[in-house]
Amino acid sequence: MIRYFFGIFLMVSGMVQAGIVEEQIESAGVNFRVVRVAPEKVQVVWKDAEGVPYRSFDRVQAAFAQQKKTVSFLMNAGIFEPGGIPSGLHLEGGKILRPLNLADAPGNFFLKPNGVCTYGGSGPFVGTSPVWQTRADHVESWGIQSGPMLLIDGKRHPAFTEKSTSKLPRNGVGINERNQFIFAITDKGELVNFWDFAGLFLQLGCKNALFLDGDISQMAVNPNKPVQSNQFGVMFVVAE
Repeated sequence: MIRYFFGIFLMVSGMVQAGIVEEQIESAGVNFRVVRVAPEKVQVVWKDAEGVPYRSFDRVQAAFAQQKKTVSFLMNAGIFEPGGIPSGLHLEGGKILRPLNLADAPGNFFLKPNGVCTYGGSGPFVGTSPVWQTRADHVESWGIQSGPMLLIDGKRHPAFTEKSTSKLPRNGVGINERNQFIFAITDKGELVNFWDFAGLFLQLGCKNALFLDGDISQMAVNPNKPVQSNQFGVMFVVAE
């Protein structure tokens, strides 16, 4: 058992394997799986070479295997529409394939402010969609949009309430003080409300963090065989 301190006490057990390090972290009585990744190692994928959405982890693994690469990390990367179409911004290979979505509508994605996670010439970014829209440097390698924001400049989203009974499996992404991407997901069988999920990212040293999705969410770390997953839109990948 390894103990870290992020402002308050957390219990952490580190599991070190080849490729990616996964940590088991308890926060607010909920168990989470957490991965910290250097931003330059992360990419996003949506469609294959024929323009067909990958949708599942095993199809992504097979595509990278054809490139003689081993996938060490997979996670779904945000809310999507039927057919695996991203609900908002999707930027890949330096090209915007889906535009930023600032519409008003029901659902988590539209709980303003929603947000963007990108990586490019100016480094990693997680922030609100309007802030991203006004940035001078939009030279990005990739980017995704989801919502709502969990943390905005060190504060929880204003719509969150501390004792909310809306508890579900959830996953998200933030950036810590070392400019690493922090990926977190509730452990199997665990449920969390938005207030406590945002608190996890605060404890992990993030000032900005973004909700990705709910009960369909999955994360695979150092898989040694094809992973049968749910059906997704865009996915985060680390492969070497």
